[in-house]
Amino acid sequence: MTSPHHRATLSDGREVLFFQDPDSSAPAIFDDPRPGAPRPDSGTLRFDALTGEWVAVATHRQTRTHLPAAAECPLCPTSDHRPTEIPAADFDVVVFENRFPSLGPDLGEVPPVSAEALSSASLSAPAFGRCEVVVFSSQHDGSFAGLGRVRARTVIDAWANRTAELSALPGIEQVFVFENRGEEIGVTMNHPHGQIYAYPYVTPHTAITTARAQRHRRETGRPLMGDILSFERDSGERMVLGSEHFSAFVPFAARWPIEVHIVPHRQVAGLDELDAAERDDLARVYPEVLQRIDGLYPTPTPYIAAWHQAPVNCEDRSAEWMHLEITSPRRAENKLKFLAGSEAAMGAFVGDVSAEETAARLRAVTPARTAGASVPGSATSAHEQAQR
Repeated sequence: MTSPHHRATLSDGREVLFFQDPDSSAPAIFDDPRPGAPRPDSGTLRFDALTGEWVAVATHRQTRTHLPAAAECPLCPTSDHRPTEIPAADFDVVVFENRFPSLGPDLGEVPPVSAEALSSASLSAPAFGRCEVVVFSSQHDGSFAGLGRVRARTVIDAWANRTAELSALPGIEQVFVFENRGEEIGVTMNHPHGQIYAYPYVTPHTAITTARAQRHRRETGRPLMGDILSFERDSGERMVLGSEHFSAFVPFAARWPIEVHIVPHRQVAGLDELDAAERDDLARVYPEVLQRIDGLYPTPTPYIAAWHQAPVNCEDRSAEWMHLEITSPRRAENKLKFLAGSEAAMGAFVGDVSAEETAARLRAVTPARTAGASVPGSATSAHEQAQR
């Protein structure tokens, strides 16, 4: 498992970890000069008795930083005149505990909900867990797609490290690595970064997909995502690109105008299980997919990139198969898909474009040169295959 180059503590007790590119100079890390301040208490989890789902209530997040100017960005390096969340004059990749967490900072197990009587006490629990921020670069402008392979690989190593370490914390049931990009979907800081949530429960979506995967495994003896991967690769209609270790495709029943899944060819349950060759390959494939998405329109496209990893304590890990889901509500250059009645109230999506149309548009984009990945059916793909 990749380890951070350095661990430090911010003035209020939060942990900060520095990850370093190969052959990069070690950052000069110093003590956080800001005065210490008490951390907020953990919020509250409230159980929705109608749906069986937990809802986190974290009122202190109302005061979190919102779209600061570059000169006031808390994710940039600390300077002589302005301390930030990162106590270094420069850095490669940094992970730190969120100052405004939805979960945590306390850790513990969420007690089972009593069904005997409904009361505020029986339906409430501390919002145990941990929320972290992953800063991709010291540069304020840019995106994951433009990091370059070396830096993308460092970020992947950081994700893998955090997945393993957070999974080992007491009470953690699921580790969720994700990136929100674009103000249109609610981003509050434009500096290139992502987040990690370590939940004290299994999230509703994961509970559904895990149950389906386990049922498929029991009935067929095969992992569900493996069958989906074979279905998409055999069809080819919705494939965006393929490499030695990964396939990227628009899923058959895509809900969003832009939706791409990146799936490893080898069954792994989490990012920490990817080997060195797979991480190198992912550092090529993932940025290319993002470049293709950005190439659809003249301006950058907002998206959510969500890593679906196995729950920490799932009953049958042989049914689990990690994958990345990238979605965007952008349905035209100046139009967004909003979740209205059917989607928001009933969870019943209505697609605006077909998966095959979206895949064809993404295949037609010419991204920055990314060796190791090929586009099915393209002249470039055939030429590259012939050279192998």
